[in-house]
Amino acid sequence: MQELHDAPLAPLTTFRLGGPATRLITATTDAEVIAAVREADGAGTPLLLIGGGSNLVIGDKGFEGTALRIATDGFRLDGTELELAAGEVWTDAVARTVEAGLAGVECLAGIPGSAGATPIQNVGAYGQEVSSTISEVIAYDRRTQETVTLSNAECAFSYRHSRFKADPERFVVLRVRFRLEDAQGLSGPVKYAETARALGVGAGDRVPLAAARETVLKLRAGKGMVLNPEDHDTWSAGSFFTNPILADEEFAAFRARVSERLGEGAEPPAYAAGEGHTKTSAAWLIDKAGFTKGYGTGPARISTKHTLALTNRGGATTEDLLALAREVVAGVREAFGVTLVNEPVTVGVSL
Repeated sequence: MQELHDAPLAPLTTFRLGGPATRLITATTDAEVIAAVREADGAGTPLLLIGGGSNLVIGDKGFEGTALRIATDGFRLDGTELELAAGEVWTDAVARTVEAGLAGVECLAGIPGSAGATPIQNVGAYGQEVSSTISEVIAYDRRTQETVTLSNAECAFSYRHSRFKADPERFVVLRVRFRLEDAQGLSGPVKYAETARALGVGAGDRVPLAAARETVLKLRAGKGMVLNPEDHDTWSAGSFFTNPILADEEFAAFRARVSERLGEGAEPPAYAAGEGHTKTSAAWLIDKAGFTKGYGTGPARISTKHTLALTNRGGATTEDLLALAREVVAGVREAFGVTLVNEPVTVGVSL
């Protein structure tokens, strides 16, 4: 277990932003993770958990406490049952499941970060969410000081949300178990329209696993959503805002604002999101509110490839990023009466 003091955190995040931590511990086994958490909790020291750093916005002043980088490894496949250590690189694990001929997470290729973060955020993209394949999550319960195994139902998954996100101070994810599908080398049913178009198939069709993965990687790269240190469009947290889910009354008012601003006949994206609720597109809202690709003049700007990504063009500060985020939130609210919610976790700062 490595320990550093006054340690820079920016290099551990995909934004490459944020000040130092009082202390940084890197743990490479579950036992080390648990020991570091127990020590911090026992001393009453603030604790920041870091995996791949792809969903973190850390303030310029840094973190006054112990930052724990979870760097555990472990990939165990038994038939269609997969167990990943929390520190496993997610996109590498997806590639290995495709190579093994198993379906269920192939459309989640290219998503940065670690396996342990996926249940927290209920990571999803291109028609798949991890909640549909996660069978169990093994975690350290800071309240009871025990290692527990939570079933899929006990994780309380919903859109980009989970029990872990709802109660961030309680659980530390150690391992994640998935139940994948052996579809004879084929993917799960293609659900996302953009993916189906790119593959030249209809919704619900299956394609070779490698083709699904490669297509998703190509689509993500075209939007700056695959990490590339040479491409500042990838110096981001991916989608910075979640897609708003509106109650029927809210959606009706929103549609009226759209007609008022964009003209009669203009219709916003609308997707069923459970009884009495409709999901719309954050990217569409941002663009139609006037924040187009590449928007901004400072070191923090909207991606030149995707309006949903806020980026560090090099030399930005966290305050630069937050100023841009606040401008976008205010502009969308003024234009359409919808308040965007940030997807990344903020540390020491807020919108």
